[in-house]
Formats: sequence, structure tokens, C-alpha cells
Amino acid sequence: MEILVFYLAMAIRYKLTALEGKIIAIDGPAGSGKSTTAKALASQLGFVYLDTGAMYRALTWFALQNDIATDNGKLLASVAAKLTIDFKKEDDVNRVFIDDTDVTAEIRTPEVTLHVSEVSAHPEVRKEMVKRQKELGKKGNIVAEGRDTTSVVFPKAHIKVYLDASLDERARRRFLELGKNGTATTIEEQKADLERRDKHDSTRRVSPLKRTRDSIVIDTTNLTIDEQVERIVKLIKTKLTTI
Repeated sequence: MEILVFYLAMAIRYKLTALEGKIIAIDGPAGSGKSTTAKALASQLGFVYLDTGAMYRALTWFALQNDIATDNGKLLASVAAKLTIDFKKEDDVNRVFIDDTDVTAEIRTPEVTLHVSEVSAHPEVRKEMVKRQKELGKKGNIVAEGRDTTSVVFPKAHIKVYLDASLDERARRRFLELGKNGTATTIEEQKADLERRDKHDSTRRVSPLKRTRDSIVIDTTNLTIDEQVERIVKLIKTKLTTI
């Protein structure tokens, strides 16, 4: 931890010069640790945390609540264009709002997880969401994470990271996460769901999940969140002289 604190201090020291206005983009499959890592990194650097996946989850939740077919891309895109999705940090928790309704917990339910890949695969939906995400990124000072942040949303991000982990480890993490929320499931169920999502996300026609050539790959299978953040901070330190 002493090393992590040292590198974070260096990053923050240079924040007003080398890091000011910059974008850090993190991609990876579900369960790789990217959301927790991105959130922790943004907090340490004083950057805005942009959870692109939560935006698709919010739209999916809204569609399910209002009986909007998740296979109707044009209608979903029309809804997305009118929907107000906001992020607010409260007590160090990144909360998600649709209009004035807090849907932070609701968008993480198994039902939303089951349908979000289908919703996010529609070209019309992705076009609308990417437009919003790019707008949010114009001011910089952002740590963004998702499935296509390094390839589509922020292809010119100053630092690109691809987090990965073994399927077994990702399933274990999801099992523990859902267990804390009181959701009954098994590791095998989560493993099957992750396999389904991986295939769907990596083979979709528009904005598939992929590693860009200029992304640094970090295998998180045997890493704690602190160690994941430390790896990225080391990368930032290396890049400080070139960005």
C-alpha cells in the first residue's frame, strides 16, 4: 500500500499539468473488476467516474418497467434520447438516477442483467448512448469503463486499459456479489451467464467487446482491487512524460 500511496501522490501532484483534461478508458468482460477498479481510481485521482454500462442498464430497467420490447432497437433508441440518466456521488457511492428516481440497486438485478446485452447490441441504442458519453467526456478528467470505451467511445483516450480474468474467477466474484444482495444463485449459473454474455458482447455487429492494440492488458485473476489500481497508477506514472 505504501507504493500505491506514493504513486497516487505523484499522479495527483501532476494532475494540474500532465493529467489535466485527460481521459482514462477501461474495458473488459463482466466480472473482470473494471467497475470497482475504475471507481476507486477515479476517487483517488479526483476524476469523474463514468460507468457506461450503467447507462445501458438504466435503459434496460426502464424498458422492462414500461413493457417496452427489448428487441425493438428503434423504439429503445427513441426512449434513450428522451430519458434523463444522471450520476451522483453520495457517501462515496456512485448512484444512478433516471429523472429523479434512484435506480442504483434496481439496475443490478438478474432480470436486467439477462436483457442488457440485447439492449446494448442495438445499433440505434449504441449511437444515442455513445453520443451522450462523448459529450460527457469533452471536459476530460474522466475514468470511463465499459465494453467499448477504448475502441468506440474514447478511441483517443490518453490511457487505455483492458482488464481480464479467468471465467471461473469472474463467476466466483459475481456469485459473491449477488449473494451480498440476497440473490439466490450458484457459481455454475453465473459461469453459464457469463459465457452467454461474453459471446454476445464479443460477436455483436456494432461495437463488439475487443482489446485494442494500444490497450494495456492486465489479468486481474489473482489481484485485489488495490493491486489493480496500483498497476494502473504505475502505467499513469510511465505515461506522464508522454501525454
